[in-house]
Amino acid sequence: MSRIDEVKNLTSELEGDLDKFYNKGNKAAGTRARKSLQELKKLAQEIRLEIQDMKNNA
Repeated sequence: MSRIDEVKNLTSELEGDLDKFYNKGNKAAGTRARKSLQELKKLAQEIRLEIQDMKNNA
């Protein structure tokens, strides 16, 4: 799976949970959304480091 697909997958999961939390008041969806956001943050950092390594080694 490419990095862009990983980001898209995480954001699509996040979208549903955020909708449930904000519009329906589902607190469990808020917990899942926070978890997804943390995973997205971690993935973003991994991608940033990968880009930096590729740039420095080019």
